[in-house]
Amino acid sequence: MRITQLLDEKRMILSLAATNKEEVLDELINALDESGVLGDKAKFKEAILAREAQGSTGIGEGIGIPHGKTDAVKTPAIAFGRSLTGVPFESLDGQNADLFFMIAASANANNEHLETLSQLSQILMDDDVRTQLRAIKTKDEFVQLMEQKQDELFGTDNNEDSDTNAAQAETDSQPAASGKPKVVAVTACPTGIAHTYMAADALKKKATELGIDIKVETNGSGGAKNKLTEQDIAEATCIIVAADRQVDMDRFDGKKLIEVPVADGIHKATELLQRAVKQDAAVYHAGSLKDKVDSAKQAQKSKQPAFYRHLMSGVSNMLPLVVGGGIIIALSFMFGIKASDPNDPSFHPFAKALMDIGGGSAFGLMIPILAGFIAMSIADRPGLAPGLVAGMLASTAGSGFLGGIIAGFLAGYVVEGIKKATSGFPASLEGIKPALIYPLFGTLISGLIMVYIVADPVAALNKGLGSWLSGLGTGNAVLLGIVLGAMMAFDMGGPVNKAAFTFGIAMIAEGNYLPHAAIMAAGMVPPLGLAVATTLFKNKFTPEERDAGKTAYVMGLSFITEGAIPFAAADPARVIPSIVVGSAVAGGLSMAFGCTLPAPHGGLFVLPVVGNWPMYLVAIAAGTIVTALMLNILKKKVA
Repeated sequence: MRITQLLDEKRMILSLAATNKEEVLDELINALDESGVLGDKAKFKEAILAREAQGSTGIGEGIGIPHGKTDAVKTPAIAFGRSLTGVPFESLDGQNADLFFMIAASANANNEHLETLSQLSQILMDDDVRTQLRAIKTKDEFVQLMEQKQDELFGTDNNEDSDTNAAQAETDSQPAASGKPKVVAVTACPTGIAHTYMAADALKKKATELGIDIKVETNGSGGAKNKLTEQDIAEATCIIVAADRQVDMDRFDGKKLIEVPVADGIHKATELLQRAVKQDAAVYHAGSLKDKVDSAKQAQKSKQPAFYRHLMSGVSNMLPLVVGGGIIIALSFMFGIKASDPNDPSFHPFAKALMDIGGGSAFGLMIPILAGFIAMSIADRPGLAPGLVAGMLASTAGSGFLGGIIAGFLAGYVVEGIKKATSGFPASLEGIKPALIYPLFGTLISGLIMVYIVADPVAALNKGLGSWLSGLGTGNAVLLGIVLGAMMAFDMGGPVNKAAFTFGIAMIAEGNYLPHAAIMAAGMVPPLGLAVATTLFKNKFTPEERDAGKTAYVMGLSFITEGAIPFAAADPARVIPSIVVGSAVAGGLSMAFGCTLPAPHGGLFVLPVVGNWPMYLVAIAAGTIVTALMLNILKKKVA
């Protein structure tokens, strides 16, 4: 997209009447409103003022780039204003500003619009452009200048093949094996429209002048671009983070890091790069056990296949319903297993109320939410409604979690197919796609496939699986518990762990409470076993690991298997076999003792609703002891 496509003569003011900052903002907002791009002028002004409150958009060199991203904007646009005398604008260099570009970005602005807006920000970093803008006499000259500079910097076909341009940009800024100092940077501003890209451009420009190889990741409104890889970070002499909002920092653990506001990336690029080359910076440490767990999980997630990422998006958004609903159902059982049934002698009205809340409502929403967020992960927001409807059809047909998973992927890819089929529609129809085309045809097609093809066969499969589990003898049940237990510890929150956990939830929904008892017991063992080992066998662990062991007690008792991740990451060859064997023991014993659990989460906090809870504690303790003893045998003494 051309920058001039976002401009209009009605939004070009070559001689502003304004004498102060507020008048400049009002004059440009009026120009945008009169040209028809604003749906709510007052709301847009609120967005502009909110951005100014976070930090002035007067970037120095006589430039102001006030901007806002809000649903008050009907279509992305730019307004240009020039003051012949200059206006105080709280600029970073203390000078008056005379060139103003007001950017109006819609809440659902697509990547093409955002890319074009970022290109404008980069064009304004050119000294010659600013000089020529101050000299132009007519609006036509302004348009010609923008066209010329966009062609010079980004090519005549820019944005026509965004994938190619993105790949080229990544290649252009990829550190080369040249023997030069290597620096990587991250830039981010609150709205991700202007300063993010100006800082990136300034750093790249100065790095070229100083003979420094650099790669810059921009965290803009359209998401992270030119993302830093593990190799980029490992090879870098130093990291520069020029950001005014949160970015992913854990990946920089152990590296020299300079952290500054995004404005410093624009105006102090030379100083920052010189500091980076000299390594004039402190080493960044991610910090707590929780930070390390989150970092390890994020690293795992970045390597996961798309199928698993989409599935986990559904599972993670479903879990609050599973946990809340499951525990409420478990509370109803405290009045009697059938106390919610009005026809049973043990009936209690409060037990029925709890069952209606937990089982009828929370559990009733689980499968639609699972399917909806799987579809949303695949097709973004347009996938949510078709996914919810397909998931509800799976739920009402009795096809359970498997049906919900199929429904989510079906709806997501149906919507993706519709997006591709309608990609050639005229630009004037862009607004009607998310409002009408995607929800109508996505829901209709997904729903028909679920009703006529998927739901009934999967429901029959679910019923058969439930019957098979109910008919398991003791020996087979113990074997199932061992397998599920080992799966829980194998990757501590990864795909294998989540597969076992999801199976347990599905069995609760089918009224079989044996498997999930084994799963929770096994999931508690890895952090508990490591915590006990750090307490009893201190000479096998570093001081940091012994401190982390104290936190692992709490995480284990709370059924947070991920508490074992830092230990496993540091010594996988010894830790993983130990926790897998311990968890398998706990899972097998839980099944052998006939322990049941109607609550899907909670660790020891839901012990009152565990069937045969004394032997359940025995199973957990046995697995914990096995893990601790194996760690003592396998791990070497710490020097």
